[in-house]
Amino acid sequence: MKYILETERLRLRKLTRDDTAFIIELVNSAGWIKYIGDRNIKTEEQAISYLENGPIKSYHDNGFGLLMVETKEGNRNIGMCGILKRDTLEHPDIGYALLPAFTGNGYAFEMAHAVLQYATVQLKLATIFAITVPENVRSIKILDKIGLTFMKRIQFPNNHEELLLYAIEIG
Repeated sequence: MKYILETERLRLRKLTRDDTAFIIELVNSAGWIKYIGDRNIKTEEQAISYLENGPIKSYHDNGFGLLMVETKEGNRNIGMCGILKRDTLEHPDIGYALLPAFTGNGYAFEMAHAVLQYATVQLKLATIFAITVPENVRSIKILDKIGLTFMKRIQFPNNHEELLLYAIEIG
């Protein structure tokens, strides 16, 4: 298995079609539904489509994407973290999500900090955005802790949901 990143407790790797069961579990968890939204991914076929048209396509098109996060101890898949390129944002943004059983252990900070370092040092990205809903207090604390600054409130086209836009500029 080729890992893109390693931290003290975590390893991050590219997602593959073999990760369908994990994707179904993660995107249907309460936190994902509440803060990211229901993606209507309930079957293996839907999960494969999500992977192929999301992270796997992004690796090919952009050279980066969401990564599987697993623990070194026990090799447990616990979440996703990575850099996304959205048509709706001027710069790539960092995104992350954890299964509920693994929140509150410092993993979100550890993986987000490592991905941010990777994005600036390896990918040479000068500006990185992040978006979150105003209610996601935990995510906002992580963004602050890894050095992103609140910029403004935004809305994507054809979407009434208000989002908070954060950014960090390197160099």
